[in-house]
Amino acid sequence: MAPTTSTGTVHLTDLQPQVTGAEMIAHLVPPPQFAEATFDTYRADPAYPSQQEAKETLLAFSGGGAPAKKGGFFSRAKKGPDTKPGIYLDGGFGVGKTHLLAAIYHAMPARRKYFGSFIEYTALVGALGYKSAVEQFRGADLLCIDEFELDDPGDTMVMTRLLGELVASGTKLAATSNTPPNALGEGRFAAQDFLREIHAMSAHFQTLRIDGVDYRQRSLDGHAEVQTDDAYASAIADAAASGVASDDAFDDLIAHLARVHPSRYVRMIEGVDVVGLRDVTQLTDQSAALRFVAFVDRVYDAQVPIRATGLSLDQVFSEEMLAGGYRKKYLRATSRLIASTAA
Repeated sequence: MAPTTSTGTVHLTDLQPQVTGAEMIAHLVPPPQFAEATFDTYRADPAYPSQQEAKETLLAFSGGGAPAKKGGFFSRAKKGPDTKPGIYLDGGFGVGKTHLLAAIYHAMPARRKYFGSFIEYTALVGALGYKSAVEQFRGADLLCIDEFELDDPGDTMVMTRLLGELVASGTKLAATSNTPPNALGEGRFAAQDFLREIHAMSAHFQTLRIDGVDYRQRSLDGHAEVQTDDAYASAIADAAASGVASDDAFDDLIAHLARVHPSRYVRMIEGVDVVGLRDVTQLTDQSAALRFVAFVDRVYDAQVPIRATGLSLDQVFSEEMLAGGYRKKYLRATSRLIASTAA
């Protein structure tokens, strides 16, 4: 179960959270940092007109306002916001895609709507089974999918099949996918990659390109903060005095994550105000690394700071891993780890 104490220190390795299908579904809402995201609070950069045009088109897709009237990048494809049930936001890190996705969620007058990352949806399908997941989502008005992953053919096929069934029953879809923040030029091919991978569904999607300055790239230029043993002990003690701090050896936590389904990671950190990791080491097993990525996503979404000793957390993924097929996931996790240790 998740921590029940209001103050003190807990060990995540002691927790075996149980999550029902209804609870997993209930967690499919925008993360805390986008809980109040709206089209009004999205500040389009005038230097990049595609941001304002995307904002106006998405407002219309959500059921309010009218689509942008000017031509440009979208002029050939635009036939009105309701011609296709799906919309895909194409662009790199830091241009506001998740903010706009959350704004769609908040603006659409829907009885049943869901917002989650690709990993959350695939974890839920894995935990519930495909047929049960279809029944859970059938009849939904809107599904928002953040960070659609294109590097796992099996997961992509499952999601494509699921989305196909939901679209057939009237569900609207909105999706984004991320490209590495330091991979020059890769962002411009994201839309083609997305449509190719979901070829059975591509006709259902309108693609919107969002250009802009990649502000998150700065986070990959630095390193995750590393605490001395004394500073770490003090940080955990201070956090535990006014809230709940977790304290675990890094290797022990990595081993424990293998015993907990990724769909339950969110419950492990529920009520935790600071995550403490002692003696961080570099990961050598890809399965363990991918589980850690899923854990980092939940910590980042909950906006929980991390305090750590040992190896800097931006170095936990080896060069071999960063050069492999899951590079995008590892780079995103690295950026989030740096931000979490600085929080």
